[in-house]
Amino acid sequence: MPGQIIAQPNPPADPSLLPDAFLDYAVKLDTKDFLEPKELDAIKQFRRAADYIAAAMIFLNDNVLLENDITHDNIKPRLLGHWGTCPGLVMVYAHLNRIIRKTGLDALYVVGPGHGAPAILSCLWLEDSLSTFLPEYPRNYDGLKKLISRFSVPGGFPSHINAQTPGAIHEGGELGYALSVSFGAVMDNPDLVVACVVGDGEAETGPTATAWHGYKYIDPAESGAVLPILHVNGFKISERTIFGVMDDKEITSLFSGYGYQVRIISDLPNLDNDIAASMEWALGEIKKIQQAARSGNPIVKPRWPMLVLRTPKGLSGPKSLDGEFIEGSFHSHQVPLPGAKTSGKELRALQDWLSSYKPQELFNKEGIPNDAILSVVPEVNEKKLGQRKESYAAYTPLKTPDWKDGCVDKGSQESCMKAVGRFLKDVIEENPTSFRIFSPDELVSNKLDAVFDVTGRDFQWDVASRAQGGRVVEILSEHTCQGMLQGYTLTGRTGLFPSYEAFLGIIHTMMVQYSKFSKMAVETTWRQPCGSLNYIETSTWTRQEHNGFSHQNPSFIGAVLNLKARFARVYLPPDANCFLSTVSHCLRAKNYVNLMVGSKQPTPVWLSPEEADKHCIAGASVWKFASIDGGIDPDVVLVGIGVEMTFEVIAAAALLREQAPELRVRVVNVTDLMILANSGLHPHSLSQEAFMSLFTEDRHIHFNYHGYPIELKGLLFGRPNLDRVTIAGYNEEGTTTSPFDMMIANETDRFSVAINAIKGGAKVNSKVAVYAHERCSYLNHLMQKEREYILKNGKDHDHLFDTPKFD
Repeated sequence: MPGQIIAQPNPPADPSLLPDAFLDYAVKLDTKDFLEPKELDAIKQFRRAADYIAAAMIFLNDNVLLENDITHDNIKPRLLGHWGTCPGLVMVYAHLNRIIRKTGLDALYVVGPGHGAPAILSCLWLEDSLSTFLPEYPRNYDGLKKLISRFSVPGGFPSHINAQTPGAIHEGGELGYALSVSFGAVMDNPDLVVACVVGDGEAETGPTATAWHGYKYIDPAESGAVLPILHVNGFKISERTIFGVMDDKEITSLFSGYGYQVRIISDLPNLDNDIAASMEWALGEIKKIQQAARSGNPIVKPRWPMLVLRTPKGLSGPKSLDGEFIEGSFHSHQVPLPGAKTSGKELRALQDWLSSYKPQELFNKEGIPNDAILSVVPEVNEKKLGQRKESYAAYTPLKTPDWKDGCVDKGSQESCMKAVGRFLKDVIEENPTSFRIFSPDELVSNKLDAVFDVTGRDFQWDVASRAQGGRVVEILSEHTCQGMLQGYTLTGRTGLFPSYEAFLGIIHTMMVQYSKFSKMAVETTWRQPCGSLNYIETSTWTRQEHNGFSHQNPSFIGAVLNLKARFARVYLPPDANCFLSTVSHCLRAKNYVNLMVGSKQPTPVWLSPEEADKHCIAGASVWKFASIDGGIDPDVVLVGIGVEMTFEVIAAAALLREQAPELRVRVVNVTDLMILANSGLHPHSLSQEAFMSLFTEDRHIHFNYHGYPIELKGLLFGRPNLDRVTIAGYNEEGTTTSPFDMMIANETDRFSVAINAIKGGAKVNSKVAVYAHERCSYLNHLMQKEREYILKNGKDHDHLFDTPKFD
């Protein structure tokens, strides 16, 4: 009877079962005649209409409803787009619409194959979501002509899904992240289901391989659900896919091992019935899991549903040309008929292909879709996939406690991360459903574990963490943490990503892709702001001497510096109080990529809360206590950027009072790296007047910088008189050694700073010039003595990191 679903029960959780027992365990459904004939016809017409529009978008600049035979002049001068994935994406969209209209489901659609933009745009036009945000694309002939003719042309829609696409929270241009983004989106969104299509090409990526485990971090009592749909169409751009050559038993065995209930959709003659039944089964299973958890009787290790959609690549497209298969082969991946602009044969093939959809049956002369197509579209605008507020207008401002309440006394010693951990504990208490920490298994190591006083980890397969409402997601996959952070952020909440410094580079390109999405989102007129991506970079190279060279890499700073200035922020707070001010600001900021670099080891607290507040607002200031005469009329300016770099600058300033008492030193600390950019190049850039006031007009400046010196050179480029600048920073020297030896190896230690100061000051101070060579030689001698001690004793002198004293 229509509508009946017959499914196998969950498999027995018996570890003694042989592997072969799982091989046939794909969920079986009776899908024949699942849809009523009228509903089935409507779905097929919706698909035909969307497929037609998607294909036309790739080729046509005019004659968009085939009012006449297609001519070469109707073909765009440059053919861009990816046809092969479009029919599958349309199928999923059509059937989601059917269920939304039928049940009121709250759903988002995340598309891994983002190059299938024609499929999504065509469906958005059919459901009239384009015109809601972009009035120039109404659901009539004029709107259809603009949509088709302006796709992938200058000034029109790009060839990939991006922030200009209503409903989108993921571009998909760089494959691998759709699934993790989807899991992030449903966290703390209990009524939301994200249907996520993962192409079989994307499924080959490492990030996707780990992201299949994402459901193990979803508590069904507090969060929504992801319905993964693996679209197996067999081919990448010119090669078969791994999943395309796996049979059903192999795929079922793999995903059963991941913990899923697997339903394979492959009955082409009965495809729409098969998809409809499979989706209803999957949503039913999701509801069972959620109801059990929300009634206080959760299923232990529930087996969430997933769908495997097998279709030929480019289904409904041209079958072959010149003896080469197109449909069902890699030839349909991008433009199936690339010579249509000049070849008569390919033009006729295009005419036959587009005519096969019979557009005159689907649209009237005014370009309006017929009633059958419209009957598939959800009736409530807010339920439409292109108009879900979660995708464009869901930001919930974070409530942050007064950071000054967590400050420590000036003159004491404190770990920046310990102080921040206590602050984050309060943030979690004040934002129990809109803040999460995504950490690649390093939260305790990075000294942020104070949060565990009020929360736990959100690992649902761990009996100690299950159903405890944990705010910390720890999975040893930077890619998955990043994807979850993106999905969580873009759907209106705020997250934090703390990591060992050396390994943030793993997600460099993901962060860049997100920034591009954010840039385009800001440039739209209808997307509202969302929270920032917030990174805390700790376990830095300066204190990774025990782990060795592999753990010494500050390059993520440069990755953020290369972003569009409008979105990039890099902070290197010098002490715990400044770090508290910075993290409080970043958690409230919107639309940025915020990178905060700090130390987990106890270091001096240089500034009081009031001083820290003023210092962080300014981005940089003269530290009078370490300067001669409060920094007035200096011979040389010493600049510390970073916790340990600043400590060595201050230690050098104290050392210089003994070794070069006539040298007039000004000490400056920079906490907001972006202020150094040439005036006008960044919103935080110092004016030339302010730069000269802080760093003088003509005195030697020595920067002791946490990152790579070339980054600072790039920031400073364009400032006047740069021949007076020297820069020390990480220069790819390191091993397993002592902390101070690491500084010596990279010439960022106090002796190296002092030598640079004397050399620079001697150019303008004749008293210093008299003994400059002698004192520099002596400082080099002291440095060598320290190295000898370290090599002999296996440690630094105990007093080396005592807070310097200034009388």
